[in-house]
Amino acid sequence: MHALRVTPKIVTAYPDNMLKYNQIKKIKEAWSSMPKHGKQVLAEALKLPPVERAELVENLLTSFEFQSRKRIDDLWAKEAEERIDAFDRGEMAAIPARDVFGEIEKNRR
Repeated sequence: MHALRVTPKIVTAYPDNMLKYNQIKKIKEAWSSMPKHGKQVLAEALKLPPVERAELVENLLTSFEFQSRKRIDDLWAKEAEERIDAFDRGEMAAIPARDVFGEIEKNRR
C-alpha cells in the first residue's frame, strides 16, 4: 500500500461545490438501493474520523481483484513519486493532512 501525500494540486483539482454535489448525489443514489444491513454499515462508517474512513475505503477497494489493479497501482506509485520529487524541488507546496481532513470535516457539517 502506498502512502498518500496530499498536495495543493490534488486538493484544488476538484472545486468544493462540485465535490460536495457529487458526493451527496452518490451517497443518495447508493443509499436508496442499499439493503438495510448495508445502510447500517454505511451509517457507522460515516461516523468515523476522516483518516479512518480513508483507510476503510482503501481496505474495501483492495478487497476487489481487478486484472488491471497492478498496472493502476504502478501508475499511481509513479505519479506519487513524481509529486514527491516536485515537492522536494520546491515546485509545489504541501498542505498538512490534518488541515485537509479538518476542512473536509468542517464542510461535512
